[in-house]
Amino acid sequence: MLKKNTTKEDFSLLTKKAPEKSLLLSWSRKNGRGSDGRVTSRHRGGGVKKTYRMIDFSQDKLGMPAKVLAFEYDPYRTSFIALLEYTDGERRYVLAPQGLKVDDTIVYQEKTELLPGNRLHLKNIPVGTQIYNIEVEPGRGGKMVRGAGTSAQVVAQEGRYAHLKMPSGEIRQILGDCFASVGTLSRGEHMYIKLGKAGASRYRGKRPHVRGSAMNPPDHPHGGGNGRTPIGMAGPKTPWGKPARGVKTRKRSWTNKYIIQRRQKHGQKS
Repeated sequence: MLKKNTTKEDFSLLTKKAPEKSLLLSWSRKNGRGSDGRVTSRHRGGGVKKTYRMIDFSQDKLGMPAKVLAFEYDPYRTSFIALLEYTDGERRYVLAPQGLKVDDTIVYQEKTELLPGNRLHLKNIPVGTQIYNIEVEPGRGGKMVRGAGTSAQVVAQEGRYAHLKMPSGEIRQILGDCFASVGTLSRGEHMYIKLGKAGASRYRGKRPHVRGSAMNPPDHPHGGGNGRTPIGMAGPKTPWGKPARGVKTRKRSWTNKYIIQRRQKHGQKS
């Protein structure tokens, strides 16, 4: 029986079959700890045991059609996944887009039809097309736009580059020789799901988030004081004393030079 505030999700799209054994991988989880056993990422631990599905992000079998055998749930990612079987008999998991159905055929080529799941060069994708699982460097596999319900849009073709509008609103240019898949990823309602109870988060390996202002001074910069006191400093800080909220956390990357327009900051009007 579902709790009052729990969102009931529709899994009728999924195929009733066991996962493909040859594509499963298991390992001992670290629960947010580094190689020395210390906590490096807080609020992680516990949770039910999960088996990892090996996903093919590169999809490098060019010109070889693949038939969709099944749609499955993946506990390690937000979107659904599809099991493909190529004409040579090999099976692989890929991210499943909206509109793809069992027994459909998808193809990876430099230029092909604009159907959900098909993969082709960015330079051959018309302006206005929704795409996902996008390469940053040719031949390195899809790195961007892989979350449930997300897609980027081709907004321009200029010389060697395609201009893409990312889900965040950022506009960046990517080499036209990079591959991208056509469509929008499945399970778009994921962002609206309410778990309904604390135990549902614990099943997923998420431990409680405690407010810094509820702690003692040795445990957090916001701690201490009588009653519900404010943070008592010019700006909020992390437990390690570094500035938080509104501070850029993205590390300097060699891809920064390809950003044409940054995403809007929180609360900024367009």
